[in-house]
Amino acid sequence: MGGFFGAVTKTDCVYDIFYGTDYHSHLGTRRAGMVMHGEKGFDRAIHNIENSPFRTKFADDVNSMSGNMGIGCISDYEPQPLMVRSHLGTYAITTVGKINNIDELLTLVYENGHTHFLEMSGGEVNATELVAAVINQKNSIVEGIKFAQEKIKGSMTLMIMTTDGIYAARDKLGRTPVALGKKDDGYCISFESFAYLNLGYSHYRELGPAEIVFVTADEVKTVSEPSKKMKICSFLWVYYGYPCSSYEGVSVEKMRYNCGSMLAQRDNVHPDMVAGVPDSGIAHAIGYSNYSKIPFARPFIKYTPTWPRSFMPPNQSQRNRIAKMKLIPIDSLIKDKSLLLIDDSIVRGTQLRETTEFLYQSGAKEVHIRPACPPLLFGCKYLNFSRSTSEMDLIARRVIARREGDNVSEEVLHDYADPNSKNYAEMLEEIRKELNFTSLRFHRLDDMVKSIGIDPENLCTYCWSGKE
Repeated sequence: MGGFFGAVTKTDCVYDIFYGTDYHSHLGTRRAGMVMHGEKGFDRAIHNIENSPFRTKFADDVNSMSGNMGIGCISDYEPQPLMVRSHLGTYAITTVGKINNIDELLTLVYENGHTHFLEMSGGEVNATELVAAVINQKNSIVEGIKFAQEKIKGSMTLMIMTTDGIYAARDKLGRTPVALGKKDDGYCISFESFAYLNLGYSHYRELGPAEIVFVTADEVKTVSEPSKKMKICSFLWVYYGYPCSSYEGVSVEKMRYNCGSMLAQRDNVHPDMVAGVPDSGIAHAIGYSNYSKIPFARPFIKYTPTWPRSFMPPNQSQRNRIAKMKLIPIDSLIKDKSLLLIDDSIVRGTQLRETTEFLYQSGAKEVHIRPACPPLLFGCKYLNFSRSTSEMDLIARRVIARREGDNVSEEVLHDYADPNSKNYAEMLEEIRKELNFTSLRFHRLDDMVKSIGIDPENLCTYCWSGKE
Protein backbone atom coordinates (compact mmCIF):
# COMPACT_ATOMS: atom_id res chain seq x y z
CA MET A 1 0.00 0.00 0.00
CA GLY A 2 2.49 2.65 1.13
CA GLY A 3 2.61 5.35 3.79
CA PHE A 4 3.97 8.82 4.40
CA PHE A 5 5.19 11.25 7.05
CA GLY A 6 5.67 15.01 6.95
CA ALA A 7 6.58 17.74 9.42
CA VAL A 8 6.88 21.52 9.65
CA THR A 9 8.77 22.87 12.66
CA LYS A 10 10.66 25.99 13.72
CA THR A 11 13.87 23.98 14.03
CA ASP A 12 15.56 21.35 11.88
CA CYS A 13 13.27 18.31 11.51
CA VAL A 14 15.28 16.00 9.25
CA TYR A 15 15.43 13.28 11.90
CA ASP A 16 11.70 13.55 12.50
CA ILE A 17 11.16 12.85 8.78
CA PHE A 18 13.75 10.05 8.81
CA TYR A 19 12.32 8.17 11.78
CA GLY A 20 8.70 9.05 11.08
CA THR A 21 8.97 7.66 7.56
CA ASP A 22 10.84 4.60 8.79
CA TYR A 23 7.90 3.82 11.09
CA HIS A 24 5.89 3.15 7.90
CA SER A 25 8.20 0.39 6.66
CA HIS A 26 5.54 -2.27 7.29
CA LEU A 27 3.47 -0.76 4.46
CA GLY A 28 5.82 -1.41 1.54
CA THR A 29 9.27 -2.57 0.46
CA ARG A 30 9.89 -1.28 -3.06
CA ARG A 31 10.69 2.43 -3.07
CA ALA A 32 11.18 5.16 -0.49
CA GLY A 33 12.05 8.83 -0.54
CA MET A 34 12.61 11.99 1.48
CA VAL A 35 12.45 15.67 0.54
CA MET A 36 13.62 18.41 2.88
CA HIS A 37 13.22 22.16 2.47
CA GLY A 38 15.40 24.73 4.19
CA GLU A 39 17.58 27.74 3.52
CA LYS A 40 19.12 26.08 0.46
CA GLY A 41 15.77 25.11 -1.03
CA PHE A 42 14.59 21.56 -1.79
CA ASP A 43 16.81 18.52 -1.28
CA ARG A 44 15.55 15.08 -2.30
CA ALA A 45 16.68 11.45 -2.06
CA ILE A 46 14.93 8.33 -3.45
CA HIS A 47 16.13 4.74 -3.08
CA ASN A 48 15.11 1.18 -3.94
CA ILE A 49 14.49 -0.60 -0.62
CA GLU A 50 13.65 -4.09 -1.91
CA ASN A 51 16.88 -5.59 -0.56
CA SER A 52 17.67 -3.24 2.29
CA PRO A 53 15.51 -1.45 4.88
CA PHE A 54 14.74 2.27 4.83
CA ARG A 55 17.11 3.21 7.68
CA THR A 56 20.08 1.56 5.99
CA LYS A 57 19.43 3.11 2.58
CA PHE A 58 18.91 6.64 3.91
CA ALA A 59 21.55 6.68 6.67
CA ASP A 60 23.99 8.73 4.60
CA ASP A 61 21.32 11.05 3.17
CA VAL A 62 19.94 12.04 6.55
CA ASN A 63 23.39 13.16 7.68
CA SER A 64 23.71 15.55 4.74
CA MET A 65 20.11 16.85 4.56
CA SER A 66 18.57 19.60 6.68
CA GLY A 67 15.53 21.85 6.84
CA ASN A 68 12.59 22.88 8.97
CA MET A 69 10.11 21.18 6.67
CA GLY A 70 10.05 17.80 4.97
CA ILE A 71 8.05 14.85 3.66
CA GLY A 72 8.95 11.19 3.30
CA CYS A 73 7.25 8.09 1.98
CA ILE A 74 7.41 4.32 1.77
CA SER A 75 5.96 3.30 -1.59
CA ASP A 76 4.84 -0.13 -2.72
CA TYR A 77 5.33 0.73 -6.35
CA GLU A 78 6.29 4.07 -7.92
CA PRO A 79 9.35 6.15 -7.03
CA GLN A 80 8.35 9.20 -4.98
CA PRO A 81 8.16 11.90 -3.59
CA LEU A 82 8.42 13.77 -6.88
CA MET A 83 9.61 17.33 -7.45
CA VAL A 84 7.30 19.32 -9.71
CA ARG A 85 7.79 22.76 -11.27
CA SER A 86 4.64 24.27 -12.73
CA HIS A 87 2.58 27.47 -12.92
CA LEU A 88 1.60 26.69 -9.30
CA GLY A 89 5.24 26.97 -8.27
CA THR A 90 7.77 24.32 -7.27
CA TYR A 91 6.54 21.63 -4.89
CA ALA A 92 7.20 18.08 -3.72
CA ILE A 93 4.35 15.56 -3.83
CA THR A 94 3.75 12.08 -2.42
CA THR A 95 0.61 9.94 -2.66
CA VAL A 96 -1.02 6.80 -1.28
CA GLY A 97 -3.87 5.19 -3.17
CA LYS A 98 -4.97 3.56 -6.39
CA ILE A 99 -6.13 5.08 -9.70
CA ASN A 100 -8.53 2.99 -11.78
CA ASN A 101 -9.06 5.49 -14.61
CA ILE A 102 -5.48 6.29 -15.65
CA ASP A 103 -6.27 6.41 -19.38
CA GLU A 104 -9.17 8.79 -18.79
CA LEU A 105 -6.96 11.11 -16.74
CA LEU A 106 -4.17 10.97 -19.33
CA THR A 107 -6.63 12.05 -22.00
CA LEU A 108 -7.81 14.87 -19.77
CA VAL A 109 -4.35 16.31 -19.20
CA TYR A 110 -3.20 15.79 -22.80
CA GLU A 111 -6.24 17.67 -24.08
CA ASN A 112 -5.35 20.54 -21.77
CA GLY A 113 -1.78 20.97 -22.97
CA HIS A 114 0.27 18.44 -20.96
CA THR A 115 2.77 16.99 -23.42
CA HIS A 116 4.49 13.97 -21.87
CA PHE A 117 5.14 11.69 -18.88
CA LEU A 118 8.28 9.81 -17.95
CA GLU A 119 7.56 6.10 -18.33
CA MET A 120 8.46 3.64 -15.61
CA SER A 121 9.57 0.06 -16.26
CA GLY A 122 6.89 -1.77 -18.21
CA GLY A 123 5.69 1.42 -19.87
CA GLU A 124 3.46 2.54 -17.00
CA VAL A 125 2.98 6.12 -15.89
CA ASN A 126 4.03 7.10 -12.38
CA ALA A 127 0.69 7.58 -10.58
CA THR A 128 2.07 10.40 -8.43
CA GLU A 129 3.24 12.27 -11.53
CA LEU A 130 -0.22 11.85 -13.03
CA VAL A 131 -1.87 13.22 -9.88
CA ALA A 132 0.41 16.26 -10.05
CA ALA A 133 -0.57 16.80 -13.70
CA VAL A 134 -4.26 16.71 -12.77
CA ILE A 135 -3.71 19.15 -9.90
CA ASN A 136 -1.85 21.48 -12.27
CA GLN A 137 -4.99 21.84 -14.40
CA LYS A 138 -6.27 24.41 -11.90
CA ASN A 139 -5.06 27.83 -10.78
CA SER A 140 -4.32 26.95 -7.16
CA ILE A 141 -3.10 23.89 -5.32
CA VAL A 142 -6.27 23.65 -3.24
CA GLU A 143 -8.54 23.81 -6.29
CA GLY A 144 -6.24 21.33 -8.02
CA ILE A 145 -6.45 18.84 -5.16
CA LYS A 146 -10.24 19.14 -5.06
CA PHE A 147 -10.31 18.60 -8.84
CA ALA A 148 -8.16 15.46 -8.45
CA GLN A 149 -10.40 14.16 -5.67
CA GLU A 150 -13.39 14.47 -7.99
CA LYS A 151 -11.75 13.04 -11.11
CA ILE A 152 -9.81 10.07 -9.66
CA LYS A 153 -11.71 6.80 -9.56
CA GLY A 154 -10.26 4.71 -6.75
CA SER A 155 -8.62 6.63 -3.92
CA MET A 156 -5.84 9.15 -3.48
CA THR A 157 -4.47 10.58 -0.23
CA LEU A 158 -1.54 12.96 -0.59
CA MET A 159 0.86 15.56 0.74
CA ILE A 160 2.24 18.52 -1.21
CA MET A 161 5.15 20.50 0.22
CA THR A 162 5.59 24.05 -1.06
CA THR A 163 8.13 26.64 0.06
CA ASP A 164 5.58 27.93 2.62
CA GLY A 165 4.14 24.79 4.18
CA ILE A 166 2.59 21.38 3.55
CA TYR A 167 -0.84 20.60 2.12
CA ALA A 168 -2.30 17.31 3.33
CA ALA A 169 -5.44 15.85 1.77
CA ARG A 170 -7.33 12.72 2.68
CA ASP A 171 -8.96 10.86 -0.21
CA LYS A 172 -12.54 11.68 -1.14
CA LEU A 173 -14.19 8.92 0.92
CA GLY A 174 -11.52 8.64 3.59
CA ARG A 175 -10.52 5.11 2.60
CA THR A 176 -7.05 5.75 4.01
CA PRO A 177 -6.18 7.75 7.14
CA VAL A 178 -4.28 10.96 7.83
CA ALA A 179 -3.32 11.79 11.42
CA LEU A 180 -1.85 15.05 12.73
CA GLY A 181 0.59 15.39 15.61
CA LYS A 182 1.62 18.50 17.54
CA LYS A 183 4.63 19.58 19.60
CA ASP A 184 5.84 22.92 20.94
CA ASP A 185 7.52 24.10 17.75
CA GLY A 186 5.43 22.55 15.01
CA TYR A 187 3.17 19.88 13.56
CA CYS A 188 3.47 16.59 11.71
CA ILE A 189 1.30 14.66 9.24
CA SER A 190 1.30 10.87 9.25
CA PHE A 191 -0.45 7.92 7.67
CA GLU A 192 0.07 5.90 10.88
CA SER A 193 -0.99 7.58 14.11
CA PHE A 194 1.73 5.96 16.23
CA ALA A 195 4.65 7.14 14.04
CA TYR A 196 5.12 10.47 15.81
CA LEU A 197 4.62 9.48 19.46
CA ASN A 198 8.31 8.73 20.08
CA LEU A 199 9.36 11.88 18.23
CA GLY A 200 7.95 14.30 20.79
CA TYR A 201 4.56 14.89 19.15
CA SER A 202 1.22 14.30 20.82
CA HIS A 203 -1.92 13.33 18.95
CA TYR A 204 -3.68 16.40 17.57
CA ARG A 205 -6.50 15.09 15.36
CA GLU A 206 -7.39 13.07 12.26
CA LEU A 207 -8.45 14.53 8.92
CA GLY A 208 -11.98 13.87 7.76
CA PRO A 209 -12.83 12.42 4.34
CA ALA A 210 -11.74 14.74 1.50
CA GLU A 211 -10.48 17.32 4.02
CA ILE A 212 -7.54 19.46 2.92
CA VAL A 213 -5.34 21.25 5.45
CA PHE A 214 -2.37 23.58 5.12
CA VAL A 215 0.25 22.96 7.80
CA THR A 216 2.88 25.43 8.99
CA ALA A 217 4.96 25.47 12.15
CA ASP A 218 2.35 27.77 13.73
CA GLU A 219 -0.97 26.21 12.77
CA VAL A 220 -3.05 23.64 10.93
CA LYS A 221 -5.58 25.46 8.77
CA THR A 222 -8.48 23.68 7.08
CA VAL A 223 -8.66 24.99 3.51
CA SER A 224 -11.36 22.57 2.32
CA GLU A 225 -13.92 21.18 4.75
CA PRO A 226 -14.36 17.43 5.27
CA SER A 227 -17.30 15.63 3.73
CA LYS A 228 -19.74 13.61 5.79
CA LYS A 229 -19.59 10.36 3.79
CA MET A 230 -16.77 7.98 4.69
CA LYS A 231 -15.76 4.49 3.57
CA ILE A 232 -12.56 3.74 5.46
CA CYS A 233 -10.88 0.44 4.58
CA SER A 234 -11.71 -2.27 7.14
CA PHE A 235 -8.55 -4.14 6.15
CA LEU A 236 -6.52 -1.43 7.90
CA TRP A 237 -7.54 -2.95 11.23
CA VAL A 238 -7.45 -6.58 10.11
CA TYR A 239 -4.16 -6.59 8.20
CA TYR A 240 -2.35 -3.41 7.12
CA GLY A 241 -2.24 -1.38 10.30
CA TYR A 242 0.57 -1.65 12.80
CA PRO A 243 -0.74 -2.81 16.21
CA CYS A 244 0.04 0.55 17.89
CA SER A 245 -2.05 2.54 15.41
CA SER A 246 -5.62 3.65 15.66
CA TYR A 247 -8.02 4.84 12.97
CA GLU A 248 -11.16 6.85 13.68
CA GLY A 249 -10.33 6.44 17.36
CA VAL A 250 -10.35 2.62 17.19
CA SER A 251 -7.16 0.83 18.27
CA VAL A 252 -5.82 -1.76 15.84
CA GLU A 253 -4.63 -4.04 18.66
CA LYS A 254 -7.93 -3.77 20.55
CA MET A 255 -9.90 -4.49 17.39
CA ARG A 256 -7.84 -7.64 16.84
CA TYR A 257 -8.50 -8.80 20.42
CA ASN A 258 -12.19 -8.27 19.69
CA CYS A 259 -11.90 -10.38 16.52
CA GLY A 260 -10.39 -13.28 18.43
CA SER A 261 -12.96 -13.04 21.18
CA MET A 262 -15.86 -13.12 18.72
CA LEU A 263 -14.30 -16.05 16.85
CA ALA A 264 -14.15 -17.94 20.16
CA GLN A 265 -17.79 -17.12 20.96
CA ARG A 266 -18.95 -18.91 17.81
CA ASP A 267 -16.56 -21.86 18.01
CA ASN A 268 -17.16 -25.42 19.18
CA VAL A 269 -13.70 -27.05 19.11
CA HIS A 270 -11.50 -27.72 22.14
CA PRO A 271 -7.83 -27.65 21.12
CA ASP A 272 -4.91 -27.97 23.52
CA MET A 273 -3.72 -24.46 22.72
CA VAL A 274 -4.40 -21.35 20.66
CA ALA A 275 -1.66 -19.79 18.54
CA GLY A 276 -1.35 -16.92 16.12
CA VAL A 277 0.67 -16.96 12.92
CA PRO A 278 3.55 -14.64 13.85
CA ASP A 279 3.01 -11.74 13.89
CA SER A 280 -0.19 -11.23 11.93
CA GLY A 281 -2.41 -13.46 14.05
CA ILE A 282 -0.96 -12.96 17.55
CA ALA A 283 -3.41 -10.33 18.84
CA HIS A 284 -6.41 -12.25 17.48
CA ALA A 285 -5.16 -15.42 19.15
CA ILE A 286 -4.76 -13.66 22.51
CA GLY A 287 -8.33 -12.40 22.24
CA TYR A 288 -9.54 -15.93 21.44
CA SER A 289 -7.55 -17.41 24.32
CA ASN A 290 -8.74 -14.82 26.84
CA TYR A 291 -12.38 -15.50 26.01
CA SER A 292 -12.20 -19.29 25.64
CA LYS A 293 -9.74 -19.88 28.53
CA ILE A 294 -7.79 -22.19 26.19
CA PRO A 295 -4.06 -21.57 26.77
CA PHE A 296 -2.22 -19.27 24.37
CA ALA A 297 1.16 -20.57 23.18
CA ARG A 298 3.80 -19.88 20.56
CA PRO A 299 4.53 -23.22 18.87
CA PHE A 300 6.65 -21.44 16.29
CA ILE A 301 8.63 -18.23 16.37
CA LYS A 302 9.39 -15.74 13.62
CA TYR A 303 13.12 -15.25 13.05
CA THR A 304 13.31 -11.45 12.87
CA PRO A 305 17.03 -10.53 12.97
CA THR A 306 17.41 -10.95 9.21
CA TRP A 307 13.72 -11.05 8.17
CA PRO A 308 12.32 -8.10 10.12
CA ARG A 309 9.71 -6.71 7.75
CA SER A 310 6.21 -8.01 7.28
CA PHE A 311 5.93 -7.41 3.53
CA MET A 312 7.81 -9.71 1.19
CA PRO A 313 9.38 -9.48 -2.29
CA PRO A 314 6.86 -9.15 -5.14
CA ASN A 315 7.82 -12.55 -6.62
CA GLN A 316 5.32 -15.05 -5.20
CA SER A 317 7.63 -18.12 -5.13
CA GLN A 318 10.34 -16.12 -3.37
CA ARG A 319 7.75 -14.74 -0.95
CA ASN A 320 6.59 -18.26 -0.10
CA ARG A 321 10.14 -19.42 0.48
CA ILE A 322 10.99 -16.52 2.77
CA ALA A 323 7.74 -16.94 4.71
CA LYS A 324 8.71 -20.54 5.39
CA MET A 325 12.29 -19.67 6.36
CA LYS A 326 11.09 -17.12 8.91
CA LEU A 327 9.13 -19.61 11.04
CA ILE A 328 11.05 -21.84 13.45
CA PRO A 329 9.14 -24.66 15.22
CA ILE A 330 9.21 -25.52 18.91
CA ASP A 331 8.66 -29.26 18.80
CA SER A 332 7.68 -29.69 22.44
CA LEU A 333 4.72 -27.36 21.93
CA ILE A 334 3.61 -29.08 18.72
CA LYS A 335 4.13 -32.84 19.03
CA ASP A 336 0.90 -34.73 19.73
CA LYS A 337 -0.97 -31.46 20.30
CA SER A 338 -4.25 -30.19 18.90
CA LEU A 339 -3.61 -26.61 17.75
CA LEU A 340 -5.98 -23.82 16.83
CA LEU A 341 -4.16 -21.35 14.59
CA ILE A 342 -5.33 -17.83 13.75
CA ASP A 343 -4.08 -15.69 10.86
CA ASP A 344 -5.33 -12.33 9.67
CA SER A 345 -6.68 -13.70 6.36
CA ILE A 346 -6.42 -16.36 3.69
CA VAL A 347 -5.58 -14.93 0.27
CA ARG A 348 -4.06 -17.56 -2.03
CA GLY A 349 -3.78 -20.13 0.75
CA THR A 350 -0.26 -21.19 -0.26
CA GLN A 351 1.59 -20.03 2.84
CA LEU A 352 -1.02 -21.25 5.32
CA ARG A 353 -1.11 -24.68 3.66
CA GLU A 354 2.68 -24.91 3.96
CA THR A 355 2.50 -23.75 7.58
CA THR A 356 -0.08 -26.44 8.33
CA GLU A 357 2.02 -29.13 6.65
CA PHE A 358 5.03 -27.89 8.62
CA LEU A 359 3.04 -28.32 11.87
CA TYR A 360 1.93 -31.84 10.90
CA GLN A 361 5.53 -32.74 10.06
CA SER A 362 6.52 -31.47 13.50
CA GLY A 363 4.05 -33.87 15.10
CA ALA A 364 0.82 -31.88 15.45
CA LYS A 365 -2.25 -34.04 15.93
CA GLU A 366 -4.79 -31.48 14.67
CA VAL A 367 -4.57 -28.01 13.09
CA HIS A 368 -7.75 -25.94 13.25
CA ILE A 369 -7.61 -22.70 11.21
CA ARG A 370 -9.48 -19.50 12.10
CA PRO A 371 -8.89 -16.55 9.71
CA ALA A 372 -9.69 -13.21 11.36
CA CYS A 373 -11.72 -11.94 8.40
CA PRO A 374 -14.25 -13.44 5.96
CA PRO A 375 -13.25 -15.17 2.70
CA LEU A 376 -11.80 -12.69 0.20
CA LEU A 377 -14.02 -12.82 -2.89
CA PHE A 378 -13.40 -9.53 -4.70
CA GLY A 379 -10.18 -7.79 -5.74
CA CYS A 380 -9.82 -4.39 -4.07
CA LYS A 381 -10.67 -1.46 -6.35
CA TYR A 382 -9.55 1.24 -3.97
CA LEU A 383 -6.14 0.35 -2.52
CA ASN A 384 -3.16 -1.58 -3.82
CA PHE A 385 -3.79 -4.72 -1.81
CA SER A 386 -4.57 -6.59 -5.03
CA ARG A 387 -2.50 -4.61 -7.56
CA SER A 388 -0.87 -7.78 -8.89
CA THR A 389 -3.53 -10.23 -7.79
CA SER A 390 -6.11 -11.59 -10.20
CA GLU A 391 -9.35 -12.48 -8.48
CA MET A 392 -8.67 -16.04 -9.60
CA ASP A 393 -5.59 -16.02 -7.36
CA LEU A 394 -7.95 -15.80 -4.38
CA ILE A 395 -8.54 -19.33 -3.14
CA ALA A 396 -12.23 -18.71 -2.48
CA ARG A 397 -12.74 -17.55 -6.07
CA ARG A 398 -10.87 -20.57 -7.43
CA VAL A 399 -13.16 -22.87 -5.49
CA ILE A 400 -16.24 -21.01 -6.72
CA ALA A 401 -14.97 -21.19 -10.32
CA ARG A 402 -14.58 -24.97 -10.00
CA ARG A 403 -18.13 -25.23 -8.73
CA GLU A 404 -19.86 -22.65 -10.95
CA GLY A 405 -17.64 -22.11 -13.99
CA ASP A 406 -15.73 -19.01 -15.00
CA ASN A 407 -18.68 -16.66 -15.56
CA VAL A 408 -20.24 -16.31 -12.13
CA SER A 409 -22.99 -13.76 -11.62
CA GLU A 410 -22.86 -11.13 -8.89
CA GLU A 411 -25.95 -12.70 -7.35
CA VAL A 412 -24.22 -16.07 -7.00
CA LEU A 413 -21.07 -14.48 -5.57
CA HIS A 414 -23.14 -12.65 -2.98
CA ASP A 415 -24.72 -15.95 -1.99
CA TYR A 416 -21.23 -17.41 -1.43
CA ALA A 417 -20.47 -14.38 0.76
CA ASP A 418 -23.47 -15.14 3.00
CA PRO A 419 -22.23 -17.17 6.02
CA ASN A 420 -25.69 -18.68 6.44
CA SER A 421 -25.91 -20.08 2.89
CA LYS A 422 -25.37 -23.65 1.71
CA ASN A 423 -22.89 -22.43 -0.91
CA TYR A 424 -20.80 -20.71 1.77
CA ALA A 425 -20.64 -23.88 3.90
CA GLU A 426 -19.69 -26.05 0.93
CA MET A 427 -17.06 -23.54 -0.23
CA LEU A 428 -15.45 -23.59 3.23
CA GLU A 429 -15.37 -27.37 3.23
CA GLU A 430 -13.61 -27.43 -0.15
CA ILE A 431 -11.05 -24.88 1.04
CA ARG A 432 -10.51 -26.93 4.19
CA LYS A 433 -9.85 -30.08 2.21
CA GLU A 434 -7.59 -28.35 -0.32
CA LEU A 435 -5.42 -26.79 2.40
CA ASN A 436 -5.53 -29.89 4.66
CA PHE A 437 -6.93 -28.21 7.77
CA THR A 438 -8.63 -30.23 10.51
CA SER A 439 -11.38 -27.62 10.59
CA LEU A 440 -11.93 -24.13 9.15
CA ARG A 441 -14.10 -21.28 10.34
CA PHE A 442 -13.78 -17.72 9.01
CA HIS A 443 -14.67 -14.59 10.98
CA ARG A 444 -18.14 -13.51 9.87
CA LEU A 445 -18.47 -10.10 8.24
CA ASP A 446 -21.12 -8.93 10.70
CA ASP A 447 -18.89 -9.97 13.62
CA MET A 448 -15.85 -8.31 12.04
CA VAL A 449 -17.76 -5.04 11.69
CA LYS A 450 -18.77 -5.30 15.35
CA SER A 451 -15.12 -5.94 16.20
CA ILE A 452 -14.26 -2.54 14.72
CA GLY A 453 -17.14 -0.84 16.46
CA ILE A 454 -17.88 2.15 14.22
CA ASP A 455 -20.93 2.79 12.05
CA PRO A 456 -21.01 0.06 9.34
CA GLU A 457 -22.01 2.75 6.83
CA ASN A 458 -18.56 4.31 7.32
CA LEU A 459 -16.65 1.10 6.52
CA CYS A 460 -15.55 -0.31 3.17
CA THR A 461 -16.00 -4.09 3.11
CA TYR A 462 -15.97 -4.51 -0.68
CA CYS A 463 -13.31 -7.26 -0.82
CA TRP A 464 -15.59 -9.54 1.23
CA SER A 465 -19.08 -8.42 0.28
CA GLY A 466 -18.68 -7.01 -3.24
CA LYS A 467 -20.90 -4.11 -2.14
CA GLU A 468 -19.69 -0.52 -2.46
